[in-house]
Amino acid sequence: MKENLNLPREESRELLVDAAKNWLAHDGLWFQAVERRFGLETAIDLDREAWEKFTVIEAKRIMKRHNIAAGGGIPTLIQALGCRLYAYINVQEIIEASDTRCVFRMNRCRVQVARQRRGLPDFPCKEVGIVEYRDFARTIDPRIRTRCLTCPPDPHPPDFFCAWEFEIGEETDRQDNNTGNIPKK
Repeated sequence: MKENLNLPREESRELLVDAAKNWLAHDGLWFQAVERRFGLETAIDLDREAWEKFTVIEAKRIMKRHNIAAGGGIPTLIQALGCRLYAYINVQEIIEASDTRCVFRMNRCRVQVARQRRGLPDFPCKEVGIVEYRDFARTIDPRIRTRCLTCPPDPHPPDFFCAWEFEIGEETDRQDNNTGNIPKK
């Protein structure tokens, strides 16, 4: 039975936050179960495989819901990044933006903060993050190239966990696993 949910804006946002937390909790529990049974390397491989598909699904659904046309470049990517499930539960920001380039930072990541509270090292999410952000951006606009500036296990400053550069480009893919200079705010 489908209800008509004419909820106030704040209550709707709270529902989105709860759904995002539930999604992330399930993702984490799934990952931990795979890691316990098959080891960290296999868990990361399977997680990367799942993110290759999920990030495209998420981007397409965001585009449909918000009437975002494909090929809108960096401004469209910035809009879509703000609509991801992560945007409701993490603290993220665009620290540089132009029509052809932007730098995105994840300042507070629920996964990494939870690990810090338990005295654990950062989760090494770079390998999965490269696929996640690259494929999300390419779904928004195939011309967008993604470069990881830093992401665990890379060292990072205390005020953010990862940073990603997105740039419009027709040239050969610029994606790589190398870190670049971490932009200052």
